[in-house]
Amino acid sequence: MLIAFGLISAVVQFVGQVFGLRFAQPGLLTAVSLGLCVVWGLVRAYPRSSIERQFTHPNLTVVIKIGDLLEEKADLVVGFSDTFDTDIEDDVVINRSSLQGQLLTRIYGGDRSRLDEDLRKALAAVAPANVETRSAKPKGKLKRYPIGTVALIGPPNQRIYCVAYSRMGNELTAHSSMNDLWVSLDHLWEAIAARGQLSRVAIPIMGAELARIYALDRENLLKVSILSFMARSRLQAVSRELVVVIRPQDAEKVDLLEMRAFLAAL
Repeated sequence: MLIAFGLISAVVQFVGQVFGLRFAQPGLLTAVSLGLCVVWGLVRAYPRSSIERQFTHPNLTVVIKIGDLLEEKADLVVGFSDTFDTDIEDDVVINRSSLQGQLLTRIYGGDRSRLDEDLRKALAAVAPANVETRSAKPKGKLKRYPIGTVALIGPPNQRIYCVAYSRMGNELTAHSSMNDLWVSLDHLWEAIAARGQLSRVAIPIMGAELARIYALDRENLLKVSILSFMARSRLQAVSRELVVVIRPQDAEKVDLLEMRAFLAAL
């Protein structure tokens, strides 16, 4: 800061000489320089689009960034409902703008049969918690899996962890809760620790949109995910780097300065 103050003072004096400006009061130059120095410091301190903290115990990095989850060079986490529905036709069962919908259209090229087959194989060893009748649930899938079920799909070079953290109502509205989210995150980290080989993992802010967890805003939902990850990581190694990706349209709803302070306090 002292170096910056000196540099800014020199610049102010130089500009004054070039343009013939005079500082009648000695304190004015100091005040102007100090003001510019404060502005410079604030600009430097304010995070642009990402923040991170490296931890030593355990040895890992947590990154919070604004971006596109599906563009991350990492293993991905995508939230699903307990029925693992994938139908985006007319946005009735699954909204095509949701992360699940984007997974289908962008990663699977709109091939729902292939996505459903991958999910079926991944869930083959998991006993459904319940099976709905078609009369009770007119659209979508009928098998319900326990909250926290994780289906691992995708090619070996990019694993995709599909975690059931909400319940799909028969009226086709998904609902979740803080307890469901916490349980699901715990199962998710367990699955990543077992299958992920400590690879970089990218997750969204889970619970903010169609899962309808109204108790917390995006910022606090983000904190819950990081707290859960750190708690599990202190029991067993999960990943060397966790990246929490905030959608650009949600950027104004998360205070990155607050999140930087949160990471520093962990």
